[in-house]
Amino acid sequence: MRVHNIHAGYGDEPVVRGVSIDLARSDFVGVIGPNGCGKTTLIRAMSRCLKPTCGVIELDGQDIYSIAARDFAKRVAVVPQDVIVAFDFSVLEIVLMGRSPHLGRFAVESPRDIAIAENALRLTGTLHIKDRSINALSGGERQRVMIARALAQEPEILLLDEPTSHLDISFQFDIMDLLRSLNKDKDITVLAVLHDLNLASQYCDRLYLMGGGSVQASGAPDEVVTADNIRRVYGAEVWVRKNPVTQRPYVISGVKRAPTNRSDELVKQPWVHVVGGGGTAAPIIATLVRHGCKVTCGVLSEGDADYEVAIALDVPCISLPTFTYINEEADRKHRKLIESADLVVLADAPIGHGNLANVQAIRDAAAAGKRVVILKPQLVGDRDFTGGTAAQLVQDAIEAGAEPAESLSDVLRILDKVMASADKLIGNR
Repeated sequence: MRVHNIHAGYGDEPVVRGVSIDLARSDFVGVIGPNGCGKTTLIRAMSRCLKPTCGVIELDGQDIYSIAARDFAKRVAVVPQDVIVAFDFSVLEIVLMGRSPHLGRFAVESPRDIAIAENALRLTGTLHIKDRSINALSGGERQRVMIARALAQEPEILLLDEPTSHLDISFQFDIMDLLRSLNKDKDITVLAVLHDLNLASQYCDRLYLMGGGSVQASGAPDEVVTADNIRRVYGAEVWVRKNPVTQRPYVISGVKRAPTNRSDELVKQPWVHVVGGGGTAAPIIATLVRHGCKVTCGVLSEGDADYEVAIALDVPCISLPTFTYINEEADRKHRKLIESADLVVLADAPIGHGNLANVQAIRDAAAAGKRVVILKPQLVGDRDFTGGTAAQLVQDAIEAGAEPAESLSDVLRILDKVMASADKLIGNR
């Protein structure tokens, strides 16, 4: 199916403007974009429910509006976003409605039609509820039944408008796994409008990102699901990383820096230096960034999750290649960051001989009077792989004035005290 430069809408106002999409045989394509960008209107146009005001939609080179409705329905099936069934049909009756394009006028379903419908139910895992009322089903069961009805049409192309909307996360994965299976095993071409960017990235081979009624980006998931594209189209600040298993991009929201409504001349942006490792610093870094802090961290291994978070959030850090011991140069740079910070936080990271210098720097900072917070110091023995040296350094830091903390909330409370003291000093000047 080929969509070429279509405009479509309701009344005099176009919702879709100049959209072009190519859907090749056996494709699994996703359409993503913010609410109101024209995704549903596009599906309606492609399913002949809404004729474009200009442009053309072709099926194997033929304008879809020149194809007889019955013939079109034999090849293209649609699963709409919301289906309201006014009558109390059974599940099997609903699925048999998908056989309508294959039946003559006033014809009744043959044993073959029933077998095809039951096979569609079997494929969607709903055969055991074929005699139940459609109105007695859960959201996930109903969605499966609607997909079964579409399959009963024996289509070449399946168009779906937000098939996972309003479903629990387990049902979402079940539906997407089903669609992927139909695409691979039954050679059905799939185009799905999806609200969840991570589901779209995980399952689709190609994506079209819509915004303002037009296509803003298209291509493989890693070309479309980028922080820049999401910022531009959705107006949201996100962190986009690669799933370590699938190598597909995934999106984490909530990384926007907190705005400040006070002049920089009146308030000093708090500088917090975080010492972590093994992913223990990641939530601390992200939270502090959201709170509007200036954040630095180190020394980290470049393969560490903390390092990836720091890079994604533009947090300066001291880093070394994986499996490298902290050398003199890295330690010197690290200590310089510690000296400059208003507050230093040691996360509950594992400590070995390779990163022992981090804890030594923390101990020395506390001894020099630097405001230091140590997360869960009483449990340091569980993560000390230096034969007790790290635990002793932590104890020395506590005795020198470092403050223990049980949670990130404790760190934020201490940070508030630090900044309150700074504000008081500014007020006295």
